[in-house]
Amino acid sequence: MNILIVNHYAGSTAHGMEYRPYYFAQEWVKAGHIVTIIAASFSHLRYLQPKCQEPISIEFINNIKYVWIKTRQYQGNGFPRVLNMLSFSWKVWNKILPIGAPDIVIDSSTYPLTIYGSAKIANKYGAKLIFEVHDLWPLTPMELGGFSKGHPFIMVLQWAEDYAYKKADRVVSLLPKAREYMVAHGMSANKFVHIPNGANFSNFDVRDSLPREHSALITKLKRQGKFIIGYLGGHNISNALKYLLAAAEMVKKQDEIHFILVGQGSEKQALQDLARKLNLCNISFLSPISKTTVPMFLEAMDAVYIGWLRSPLYRYGVTPNKLIDYMMAAKPVIYSIDAANNLVAESGCGVSVPPEDPQAIADALYYMLKISPEEREAMGRNGYNYVKAHYDYGLLSKKYLKNF
Repeated sequence: MNILIVNHYAGSTAHGMEYRPYYFAQEWVKAGHIVTIIAASFSHLRYLQPKCQEPISIEFINNIKYVWIKTRQYQGNGFPRVLNMLSFSWKVWNKILPIGAPDIVIDSSTYPLTIYGSAKIANKYGAKLIFEVHDLWPLTPMELGGFSKGHPFIMVLQWAEDYAYKKADRVVSLLPKAREYMVAHGMSANKFVHIPNGANFSNFDVRDSLPREHSALITKLKRQGKFIIGYLGGHNISNALKYLLAAAEMVKKQDEIHFILVGQGSEKQALQDLARKLNLCNISFLSPISKTTVPMFLEAMDAVYIGWLRSPLYRYGVTPNKLIDYMMAAKPVIYSIDAANNLVAESGCGVSVPPEDPQAIADALYYMLKISPEEREAMGRNGYNYVKAHYDYGLLSKKYLKNF
């Protein structure tokens, strides 16, 4: 089959997030399918942007054809990002793109505006149209960003979302409990398929060396006998890292514990300022690392942390990429969330605590420090075995195409 994926933020192991389109494409190419990915030339999620001098550029990565559409750069979540979205969506709809004749068109952008271009392509070639939902937009900017239902941009997003649920042949949701919401917005219940983010074990075996700054700090802390808690990912409001810093203040008298936060985001400077204000000598902030160095970083951690804000949005479930990485690395996890699903509790790979609760996080840290290395190792193995059995991209890629 000829499979087309339209994903504004699609990346690769060479560019950085987002990885889901690349991993599925990689599996489908292995199975003998032809895969093309349409993506924007600029994304805030990537650590390396593609070279895109022309309005449209083509690049092949591991036999996956990338069609890069040139878009403006932006910072943060303001109006320039909206212009970036509108520009990409318009060009997908309006441009003649080098895509061949697809059998399946997967519209997979975080926001729903690209559905119009994807539907136009599917109609032209008589292809199946799949609407893949990562986050529920416009519900996400309404509940996390405080936008009103009557905001013009929210109304435009709502029209696009409702159109997508009605127009698509199937709706693939990363969120396990979203069917009811989607049906309320016009989707036929039999269109719903839950296919979460997955684990790519073959790529996880590729282990490049850490940057010198990262390896030097870890070596120093290990020599000092520190118990290292790692965090890897975005430093944004939704990641709720200020509560981890509050917990770090509570445990700073426990000299053994040290935190390493790796990544970038809109809140990183504010978090560093807060750490200085709280006089936290037990926390270090480091720059983002490439996907191929993630295994080396996680291997050096004694335990890992992931947290979210308390939000009614998570009543539909979550499948965070970083949690999958943590579980693939067989590390015990401290998970601070209130959601409809909980992979840490289901697999037994760590400790779950309520969100926005520094004392609960501190208690979990003390617990991780208190239990034996063998018990922490058993937790890590539980997580690894769980994702191997249920979240391997090889298995998910077959399930994906079976539905279509």
